[in-house]
This record gives sequence, C-alpha cells and structure tokens, in this order.
Amino acid sequence: MTLAEKAALCTGASAWTTTPIERLGVPEMIVADGPHGLRRVPDVHVWGGDSLPATCFPTASCLASTWDVDLLHKMGETLAEECIALNVDVLLGPGANMKRSPLGGRNFEYFSEDPYLAGELAASLINGIQSKGVGTSLKHYTANNQEYQRFRISAEVDERTLREIYLPAFEKAVKQAQPWTVMCAYNKVNGTFASEHDELLNKILKDEWGFEGLVVSDWGAVRDRVASLKGGLDWQMPGPQDRDVQKVIEAVQSGALDEAVLNESVRRILRIVAKASETPKGGEFDVDAHHELARRIASEGMVLLKNNGILPLKAPQHIAVIGRSAMKAHFQGKGSSYINPTKVEVPFGALQNLADSAELSYAEGYPVDNSFRQDMIDEAAKLAQSADVAILYIALPSFKESEGYDRKDLGLTEQQIALIKAVAQVQSNTVVVLNNGAPVAMSDWIDNVAAVLEGWMMGQAGGAAIADILFGKINPSAKLAETFPRTLADTPAQGNWPGDAGVVRYGEGLLIGYRYYDAKEMPVQFPFGYGLSYTTFEYSNPAVSAEAFKDVDGVTVTVDVTNTGDVAGKEIVQIYVHDHQSILFRPEKELKGFAKVDLQPGETKTISIPLDFRAFALYHLDYKQWITEDGDFDILIAASAADIRHRITVSLESTVSLPCILDKESTVREWMADPRGKVVFQPYYEKLQDQARKRYRRSDGEEGRYASGGESGIDAMEMYNEMPVVSVLLFQRDQWSEHPEDILADLLEQVHRQEVPEI
Repeated sequence: MTLAEKAALCTGASAWTTTPIERLGVPEMIVADGPHGLRRVPDVHVWGGDSLPATCFPTASCLASTWDVDLLHKMGETLAEECIALNVDVLLGPGANMKRSPLGGRNFEYFSEDPYLAGELAASLINGIQSKGVGTSLKHYTANNQEYQRFRISAEVDERTLREIYLPAFEKAVKQAQPWTVMCAYNKVNGTFASEHDELLNKILKDEWGFEGLVVSDWGAVRDRVASLKGGLDWQMPGPQDRDVQKVIEAVQSGALDEAVLNESVRRILRIVAKASETPKGGEFDVDAHHELARRIASEGMVLLKNNGILPLKAPQHIAVIGRSAMKAHFQGKGSSYINPTKVEVPFGALQNLADSAELSYAEGYPVDNSFRQDMIDEAAKLAQSADVAILYIALPSFKESEGYDRKDLGLTEQQIALIKAVAQVQSNTVVVLNNGAPVAMSDWIDNVAAVLEGWMMGQAGGAAIADILFGKINPSAKLAETFPRTLADTPAQGNWPGDAGVVRYGEGLLIGYRYYDAKEMPVQFPFGYGLSYTTFEYSNPAVSAEAFKDVDGVTVTVDVTNTGDVAGKEIVQIYVHDHQSILFRPEKELKGFAKVDLQPGETKTISIPLDFRAFALYHLDYKQWITEDGDFDILIAASAADIRHRITVSLESTVSLPCILDKESTVREWMADPRGKVVFQPYYEKLQDQARKRYRRSDGEEGRYASGGESGIDAMEMYNEMPVVSVLLFQRDQWSEHPEDILADLLEQVHRQEVPEI
C-alpha cells in the first residue's frame, strides 16, 4: 500500500464506512449505530436521518435487570441476523460504562453501577453478535459517565478507582469476547483525550489485555489525528476527513510520525475488514420472531418494586387506564441509538387483549409537554374512582431524559407526581407502571399506591410484556442493576457533579452505587439486586468447595434454592465478597458472581458459582498490579445487596510474589505487612512491644494493652503502626546502640537483598 492509501484507510470514507482500496481489492466495511437495535441509514453518506425498520429491543437498563447472560447471547444472535439482512458489518455497541450518577443522560444505554455485572452482560451480548460473523464496538472507553461537556470534560480519576471501577467491565468484555472494535469516548481522562490516550489505548487495552481488534473514535471525537494515531486510535470517524489524511501523510514524511505506528493501525483495520467480508450479507429476518424475543426480554427485565398483593390482577370488572404512555408507548431513548421499530405494541391494546371481559376506560393524565393541566388530573381521578383498579402508565419524558444532556433531578414531572397522588387518594388499588431509563424519586407517592412496576425503556414489544406481568401470564423475575436512592442528595457523586471549568473530579473514588450506600450505612428506596416475584424462594445448604484455598485455585460456592410458592418463577442468586482486613481501604462488599435459576413450585436446584483470583483481589498502586492478601473473607450469598441469606468465612492464601517497595517513609504497619519486611523488622517490632508494656501502665498500676494516659489508656503500638519506622525508632532512641537512621538504612539494605538479619 502507498502512504496515501494507508493514511486514507485510517479515516472513514463516509459517515458509516471504511475507505476501500479498490486497487488492492480491499472492500469497504459498513457500521451502524446500536446498541439495542440496528439503526441502519440507507445512505452511508448521511450521518442522521430515518433508518431502515429493525427490531427495537429494550435498552441496557432493562437488559441488565434480567441478569441473564444466556438471554443476552440470544439477543446478540438476533441482532446479528438483522445486521446481515441489512448489510451491516459492525454494530456499534454495547455500552459498558458505569452509572456513576443516576443523572447521566445516557444511562439508559449502559448496564449497571457494578463493573462485574456490566462486564458479564457485555461479554455475552458481544459473543452472541459475533457468533454470527458480525462485529461489535464496545463503548465508550472510558469514564464516559455524563453528557455535560462530554466532548471536552476531563474525568479526573485516581488510578485505583479507574482500575477497580471504570475499567473492569471493558477488561472482562475484551478478554471474554474479543470485540472486533472498541470505541473511544469523547471526554478526556486525567487531562488527555480518550482518543489520544496512550496509557488507555496502547498500554492497557492492546498490550495488557491483548485486544486484537481496532480502536475507532466516537463520531467527531478526534482533535489531533497524528496524536491520536500515536495514542492508539486506529480508525477515525466519520469521514471523509481529507485534511486529517493529509496531516498523517505529512507527519510520516517529516518524521513526526513513525510509519510503523501507521502500519500497525492499518494492519488492525485490514484484519477486521477481511473478517467482515467473510460473512455473506443480504436476505430477510423474521420480524415476528424477533418481536416475540423482544417481548420476552422486556418481561424478564421489568422489575416489580412494590406489590401489596394486588398483582397479578384477579378478574377486575373495570380498569381505569391512565397516562399518555398507555396510548403512546415510551419504549426507547432519544439520540444516536434511536431505532425505527418494525412494529410497536400499544400498552392499552395489549392490556385489552388479556383483560377478558373487563371494561377498560382511558384518561390521558398528562400532556406531551411540561405544562401543568389540572383538568387532566381531575378527569383521571374521576375515572379512577369509578373503577376497580387504576393502572397509571408514567413515562419520564424525553425533555427530562435523553442523550445529549443530563437530568437535572430524579423526579417525575410536577404533573405526573400530582396525577399519581390524586389517583391514589381516590383509588386504593392503584398500580404505577414506570417507563424510564434510570432511577426516579418515589418518596412523594410510593406509600400511597398498591404496586409499582419498573418497565424501563422496554423496547417495541414492551407494551405486551407489561400486560403479561400485570395479569400473571409472566412471573416477574428481574432485579435492579442499580440502586434507587431516596433523594438526589443521597447519591455518591453529588458533591462532585457535573464538574466545572472543563474538569469533573471523581471524588467518591471506589464508592459508587451500593458500595457508597454500604459505607454510609444509608437507607435507599430500593437496593441493588432487588426485585419482587409472585412466588417466594428459600436458600439452604450453603457450602464452599474449600474453606482454605490458594488464590489461583479459587473457590466454588454452592447453595440450594427452593421455590416455596405456588407458581413457577426465576430467582437471581448473588454472591458478594467481604474482606476481613486489608492493607488498603476496600468497599464493605462487592459483587463477584451470580446465577439465574428457573424453578417450578416446590422444586429445588443446586446453584454452583465459581469465584476466581479477581474475586478477592485489589489493585495496588505501588505494585501497579492486582494483588491478593492472606486472610479471611466472607462469602455472602444474597437475594439483593440488602438481603444476605447466608455468610461463609473462608481463608485465602496468596501466591502473589511482589517486589519490595519499602522505603524511608514506610510505616511500621507497611513493614509488618510486607513478607520480607516483616522478617527483617520483626525483632525491632517485638522490642517496641516490650518497651510499650513496660512504660505504659494503667493508673491503677497494672499492665494494660500498651496502655497509657489514665485508666482508659491509649494503644501505643496502634499509634506507632501508622508512623514511619525511623520516627518510631527515634522515639525509642535510648534502646538502640546505633542511630535510628543508620538502623533504617541497614534494614532497607537487608530487605532489598532479601536477607534475614541476626539481632
């Protein structure tokens, strides 16, 4: 290839295609927006516009609530079939960013606040799509957690938080599924644009994780094409970008860009283009079958949040159906992921289909805009009062929630809140069905309604899925993949949101989602992993494969789950891990495994969930790697983050061999935590303990536990543990024949030689 051809290949030829090299028989590759459906525009030179009809599946918030990796794999296969029929080589999705705040405008496109769950689901969806010979684009890498200034904001994230919260979902998806492409985010990460980030794109993604595909920019994310090539961005989109192509050519010619860097990007692009060309395109897809799958997924993703026993509905004679979204289904978000559906289930019609002889009456309840209409509320309340049950369909409107801007609050509209209150006041059998992409505040009205069903952005068949659940045709089995807080003030990022002057600081660190609420011991509206069913489940016979094990071997958790109710149902078993003691701060517990089980009434099944090295590891900044520590861990078998059914304590033996990082400022605790440092420093530590016992006694004359300063005393050794060794030695200077600084120098020399001293 000529230099000009290589430079051109690394930038798109149109809004949706790679640059073909006809002279060499290199075809173009066509990509299209996703991730919950196919947005294939007929003219690849047009960025926006109407797209071809395709199945609109539920968005990621709903998908994640299924906790069903097999179901997402099946959805992936179906998406691939539509890509093949509509001549698309790569579907741009899924999104695996963390839900740092419920205000994020694009949260409906992302799976979870938890990296383990998000990674498992993303990997399964990718594997499903790519099993049919269609590529994916894992996005938006990384720390793309808000819409405010998303094209330029710098997400300031400490390295440990990045490694333990914001990267693991991407890492898991890359290692378990090898997506054909990874899409970089618009934003900066710690001052560097994600499109130019050598550490993220080259060192971590490609070198450390072994990513084999190409890195593509988000559309319009590239500021400096030459810098982005150096930083690991292989393919710039959209095209054409003649000026940037020329800049690459000139940079190579001048020596500013090593041609080997360009060649590597060319090789990555050619490999994916060649792989895409192996899958024949064209034909048709089964519209009805795909619609039915969308209905099944929606029903498995809807979360029953409250139920006083009214659901499933039991042959009501008159149902008041209230809410604009009962007639105008609100089933997807606005923005680049907007799908032109093949058909749409109208919720009112779907309800009518299952209502047998019941009379259904309708009131709009709230307008399309943000105006307040008391007359609509009065009409709805009058209708509800005369019915046996009122079903309120409440959709968070797009002017409050959409790609492009973040939400200002967690509330529904003023009209919707007033509507729910008015209806509930006159009708005790009020059921609220929500359509939204992220948590909403409910404290103003939830105590007064009989049931709440979180229907999410439910996809084109979601209207029928709602009816299936309300009438008991489907037993709800979904659980929340994110915490529903009581108020916005309670949320983890609120003190650091959305940033200013081009910077947003992730000051909450590791504590996002349930990790934060655990640490604060703060009540929430609904916890992570929560969801009701029309049946009940009992957990029994918890066990582990070994009570003591090595980290590299891992451990397997088993538990029997029994359906103790009268109807078939599915339960989601969650495994969390709690570290008893660590050299670094750790969250109270973290999700490390889960399984979904289908049970008939009275049936029992044994669930087996393996936990690997990473289930117990933390990322240590000094070692620049994942490490484990010897010690005890609790394995928590749970039905939600707030519903722990069993706790098993196990003992882990670390096999990690670490270099010595002790230095002149290392504390006593750090010396004693280091395997080599402990051997070297132990004799001095014992002398310090002995001196503490002798010097520090309680006021009554008896020896305390290194006590001093009166009857209650202080723990002198605990105080010493957080001091540098040299400082402690100076406090006890009369005990040593050598100067403390000389002692420390000798200790450091010995420990770095891995020698054991004699004393």
